[in-house]
Amino acid sequence: MTLWQVGEPVNRIENAFKNKPIFMPYFPLGYPDLDTSIDIIEVLANNGADLIEVGLSFSDPLADGPVIQKATQIALEKGITVKKSLQAVAELRKRGITIPLVLMGYYNPMLAYGLEKFIIDACEAGADGFIIPDLPMEEADEFVGAIGHLPLPLIQMLTPTTPNERMETIARNAKGFVYLVSETGVTGARSSI
Repeated sequence: MTLWQVGEPVNRIENAFKNKPIFMPYFPLGYPDLDTSIDIIEVLANNGADLIEVGLSFSDPLADGPVIQKATQIALEKGITVKKSLQAVAELRKRGITIPLVLMGYYNPMLAYGLEKFIIDACEAGADGFIIPDLPMEEADEFVGAIGHLPLPLIQMLTPTTPNERMETIARNAKGFVYLVSETGVTGARSSI
């Protein structure tokens, strides 16, 4: 692991938030296929995205609506894995992508990969942090412990139903940024907000 990889991720996130508001799209690796998804993320990065949520596919995406479920299912059917996803992040860095790439995915594939190995490999690939929708703050000690001294924040979420006391705790301990979920329920298109 090189020094720039250890010291740069938080700086990239901080730098992204110097320009407000920021454009922070999500795109799942492996959809419609791995090469195309890498190209799409590169195009997003080169055309105005300030930070990209890089989706790690999972067979049971409980917080996602039908559009993302279908995309991640196709990615899984085409052979996407955590290892290939991390290699894709490394490829994006080789292509000169310098904006933050935050890995967004579910906890089970990270556990199956091995937490410490996953975090180290993510750092070496050039990831900037993690958003894990099914890992609440109260259950995150093992993951945060595996991060150790690496500057890769675990981004915590606030929802419309988060109690005030919990909201204050999350905000007080936030690293990177706080992810505000604007709607209850799964992700996806709405007819009204």
